[in-house]
Amino acid sequence: MQAAPVRATAIPSFTDALRAVESLLMSSGQRTARRNAWTSVLEDRRRAKDRVEAQRVLDETVVSRLP
Repeated sequence: MQAAPVRATAIPSFTDALRAVESLLMSSGQRTARRNAWTSVLEDRRRAKDRVEAQRVLDETVVSRLP
């Protein structure tokens, strides 16, 4: 008697599971709007980080030029 072959199935990631639930609960337009909003949040964070870095460089430049 031989054992039946075991099939490996990939366990979906948490992100995949959330996207599956999202697709069940939201229309495609809502999904697109949510993703666009999140992209905007990430871009705003990047710009804020860039502003902080630019301000730091400017402050260092001003301090280094003082007599």
